[in-house]
Amino acid sequence: MKFKYDNITISGGIATGTTTLLNNLKFYLQPLGWKFRSTGQIVREITKENVFPVATLVSEELDRKLEAKVYELLSKEKNWVIEGWLAGFVARDLKNTLKVLLVCSDDGIRIDRVVNRDNVTVEEAKKLIKEREEQNFAKWRKIYGNYNFFDPKYYDLVIDTYSSGPLETVGKVLDKLGFSNSFRQKND
Repeated sequence: MKFKYDNITISGGIATGTTTLLNNLKFYLQPLGWKFRSTGQIVREITKENVFPVATLVSEELDRKLEAKVYELLSKEKNWVIEGWLAGFVARDLKNTLKVLLVCSDDGIRIDRVVNRDNVTVEEAKKLIKEREEQNFAKWRKIYGNYNFFDPKYYDLVIDTYSSGPLETVGKVLDKLGFSNSFRQKND
């Protein structure tokens, strides 16, 4: 099957649905030989933090190596789905990569997702989201420059997961990828 893009990146803030999308794409693309990687999982493995690892726990050198590895994979290989906050930004100049940005226009929904996913209080969820996002973006601006890493101009597809559920979201990505409806219906 020929696709419009060779690779996919999935970016977005906390509790916007990036990991859910990564996992949902596996059902459709893994049987076709696609590979999947989460940069957040790599950071969690390195820092030994299972919930909300912040970028400041990783050295600038490791950040640069991680982003260089993502760029190398996406520019030299095919059939990768890479999920990570900066994955789309790193790939912004790669025409062969479908860059997906997930947002959630309702902060209350994001907070609720964190409360349910991580079994924390509402106040803890608010604090964790705010601190982690502020710290990560401050560090990345210091390393890469004063960018808005989630500026829609860097992405081919922006989806608001407040109004788009998990199945609709995966459908939008598959449609943009050029995934055949006949294959999708045969395997649903």
